[in-house]
Amino acid sequence: MASTPDAADNPGAIQAFIGIGANLGDPQEQVRIAFRALATLPDTRLLATSAIYRTSPVGAAGQPDYFNAVARLETRLAPAVLLAGLLEIEGCYGRVRTTRNAPRTLDLDLLLYGALRIDQPGLNVPHPRMHLRRFVLEPLAEIAPAAEVPGRGSASQLLAAVMEQAVTRT
Repeated sequence: MASTPDAADNPGAIQAFIGIGANLGDPQEQVRIAFRALATLPDTRLLATSAIYRTSPVGAAGQPDYFNAVARLETRLAPAVLLAGLLEIEGCYGRVRTTRNAPRTLDLDLLLYGALRIDQPGLNVPHPRMHLRRFVLEPLAEIAPAAEVPGRGSASQLLAAVMEQAVTRT
C-alpha cells in the first residue's frame, strides 16, 4: 500500500476508488487478482488496497458469501474509459452478466471519481448504493476515512450508520 502522493507529482490525475467483490471460484484470490489487474491499467497507479472483508450476499439468497475490498487509484483515464477498463478486467477473469445480483467471479465498481457526480446510462458516480453498504464503506474507510461521497458525507461518517450489517475482516 502506498501513501497518497502530492497532487503536484501527477498534475491532472484524479483519485478514484474501486469496489471489488467476488463469490465464485476462489473469491479471496479473485480479489487479490483484481488488485494486480488494476495496477496494470494505463495511465493509472494503484495507491492503496484495503483488507478483504467477508459478507453475506445482499438481495439474493442461496449464494456463497462475498469477499469484498476497495482499491484507491490515481488515474488520468476519463471516467467512462476507466469503467471500460474495469469491465474488461471482469471479462478476463470470467465475469458473465446474467441477472441482477447473480453470483460472480469478479465485480469491479467505480465507487468514486474525484468529487465528480456522474449520472449517465451505464455510469453512475458515486456508486448509487455505496452509502448503504458496510461491505463498501468499511474497506473504503480503512484506506481513506476522509474520502467524501459527494452529497452524502465522509466514508467514516457514513460507516457509523451501517454498523449493524454483518461484515467480517478476513
